[in-house]
Amino acid sequence: MFQEAAEAPARIREQLALNAGPLSALAERLRTSPPKAVVTLARGSSDNAATFARYLIETRLGVVTASTPPSVSSVYAAAPDMSGMLCLAISQSGRSPDLLAGAKAAREAGALVVALVNDAASPLGEMAEVTIPLAAGPELSVAATKSFLAALSALTQLVALWLQDAPLLAALERLPGQLDEAWAADWTAAETRLHDAQDLYVLGRGVGFGVAQEAALKFKETCGLHAEALSAAEVRHGPMALVGAAFPVLAFAQDDESRAGVEAVIQTCLEQGAEVIQVGGEPRTGVIDLPAPAAHPVVQPILYALSFYRMACQLAVARGFDPDRPPHLKKVTETR
Repeated sequence: MFQEAAEAPARIREQLALNAGPLSALAERLRTSPPKAVVTLARGSSDNAATFARYLIETRLGVVTASTPPSVSSVYAAAPDMSGMLCLAISQSGRSPDLLAGAKAAREAGALVVALVNDAASPLGEMAEVTIPLAAGPELSVAATKSFLAALSALTQLVALWLQDAPLLAALERLPGQLDEAWAADWTAAETRLHDAQDLYVLGRGVGFGVAQEAALKFKETCGLHAEALSAAEVRHGPMALVGAAFPVLAFAQDDESRAGVEAVIQTCLEQGAEVIQVGGEPRTGVIDLPAPAAHPVVQPILYALSFYRMACQLAVARGFDPDRPPHLKKVTETR
């Protein structure tokens, strides 16, 4: 896991160059015939990337985006009308039976199915009308890292080209170098605080929420640590009752319209006696503030995720777990 996460900057540099042509062609197609809606199809870490896609597409392009549960097709054999829609199927392996069933049903229901898949020669890659390789290279660790990051960068490149967003395209050019900085960031303070933790919330909002979901998943998967991802808005609706001295909070705050809301929740957590670990936002007394490179707000969560992966690997080992061999899990989850 550690070695594969460390490869992400180089892999994403190659990916951005490799996919510039195919994604430009897809973006031109989407501008010419705009989809009436976007649906995402994914599981696990890829579904966390789909959360990032939902916020990115809705806030930047104004196109309604929603996740379609694979079980609608694989279990219930239902076929909702998807004519005129774009279906983004995101997968590391491209082999899970429920994703294949969902992609097949979406295409038959009239959607343009685009696969963002690490194994472009997989059944999902062959089934899709357009296949965009994540180009992360072989990923042997059960815990996905570089393929998740590659999904985020590919989604960002698609939206930047679709929107012809010059600042975001420029931010993508800087992304590989900033990922090198993110990998070198020292998050030891978080590792020390969470060494003996039992439970925590991971908070995010907007494009940062998918990375909060991914962090919570990796805490469970690799560190044996019960973590729940919540929107910084949603945590106020009941879950805040658990926050206190023995219940730490990890909060991600990118520099966009959502930042003020995240910072307000951080302050509430502090007032309830919780220890807060913060990534992004204004440093404040009483908070463990983790370093992160300055970047475009859409790119910031990608950088946060890579720094998090390094810390999670080290935390897993410190807590006595092997991050490459999580109990009861395997690389390809054959959900039906």
